[in-house]
Amino acid sequence: MSGKSSSDSDMVNKGEVILMFPSIAEMNVKGHIIGGIQPSVCVPLVARNREGLLAEAATVAKIKPDIVEWRADYYSDVENCASISNALSSIREILVGYPLIFTCRVHSEGGYREINREVRVALIKEVIRTGQVDIVDIELETGREIISEIVDEAHRNQSYVIVSNHDFKKTPLKEEIVERMIRAQAYGANIVKLAVMPNSPQDVLTLLEATLQFRLKHARVPVVSMAMSGQGVVSRIAGFLYGSAITFAAGNAASAPGQISISKLRNAIETLSDAL
Repeated sequence: MSGKSSSDSDMVNKGEVILMFPSIAEMNVKGHIIGGIQPSVCVPLVARNREGLLAEAATVAKIKPDIVEWRADYYSDVENCASISNALSSIREILVGYPLIFTCRVHSEGGYREINREVRVALIKEVIRTGQVDIVDIELETGREIISEIVDEAHRNQSYVIVSNHDFKKTPLKEEIVERMIRAQAYGANIVKLAVMPNSPQDVLTLLEATLQFRLKHARVPVVSMAMSGQGVVSRIAGFLYGSAITFAAGNAASAPGQISISKLRNAIETLSDAL
């Protein structure tokens, strides 16, 4: 595991526009920088079985994202640690050199299936010990004690932790979003992630404003945020302008409402970047 601190600020001067954020600890994962000037594009694997998973991994390798996330909660054999470990080994053979996030999402925050809490936490710890993943995701609602255990296990095994929070019903007030980000960071997150469901255009602005406020005033680690659904697509495209370090695109299938194809997403980000 390696990381580096930025200089006093991250700044890009393109024409008359200057984008500046306070320094944070950037993450270097397999040579890819997370938390730099440009957003990282992550594509999920969501296949239900081994054959589909390996085919999906091969397809994702061809579209060349920056990061790959395995959403293991979609996998039919997710509660079998040996099966998960074997699948990870096969994924690694296909996705050589790609930073890999392991996520077994809790059902209440968008996970595909119900999984016993203790089983899920034990699985995440076991996956960390395999040394085959670079980053694991654990939800903020899991609580400080278990998150601390996962952070300690991850750091012993040279990997990172995303502490995430997802609201599939609404967009909380800006102050609440910022508070959740601060709490995730305080719990030991190497990356803070927050996703909300917008019910109005104003909700998307609230999410972006909260992200900017956290990035400018509180962040010591990279932050990732998005408003879901079609209404929130703008946050996936332009979120990096407000401090979001990773954006998610669909591979074979989306893992959350509002994900668009990687080609459309990258073209839109490039258009925005060129205009600055």
